[in-house]
Amino acid sequence: MGEQTQVDNGKGDLPAAGETESGEPGERMVDLGALPSFLGYAIRRAQLTISDDFIRTLAAADLRPAYFYTLLVIQKNPGLNQSDVSAALGLQRTNFVVMVNDLEGRGLIERRPSASDRRSYALHLTRKGRALLARAMELQAEHQARFVSVLGAEEHDRLIRLLGKLAESRH
Repeated sequence: MGEQTQVDNGKGDLPAAGETESGEPGERMVDLGALPSFLGYAIRRAQLTISDDFIRTLAAADLRPAYFYTLLVIQKNPGLNQSDVSAALGLQRTNFVVMVNDLEGRGLIERRPSASDRRSYALHLTRKGRALLARAMELQAEHQARFVSVLGAEEHDRLIRLLGKLAESRH
């Protein structure tokens, strides 16, 4: 038998096994077989845990992860155009335009005419955007520390290197 996981029956609060009104246990153990040894499955489960925590963490700054990443790239590369930022982040241009419109509407970034291409706009953080990004960076550090404490600094660094290696392999 492979690894097992506990699942909720979807009825809300779980009674102790054997105490359900229907006579069925409130929770069940499901044999996952070899699934936990599959790289994609293991990475996805870890990603969900980390992503859920990051979403909750950034909510304190009224930001979503993609918005945070966008602000960070613009801060590090002031004057990049929308296409360059979306490509660097691996985001679809159509979705990115909506995000840029929202960030601009919130007064976090501004579009300025590009000096090199009159058809595009250069993206820059506003003072408000820099302040929010500074707060978000503090929140990100708290988020990161929670997971580094689980792994330890050496394992964390090793995991980052290994994930980078996998990301660059592109089969």
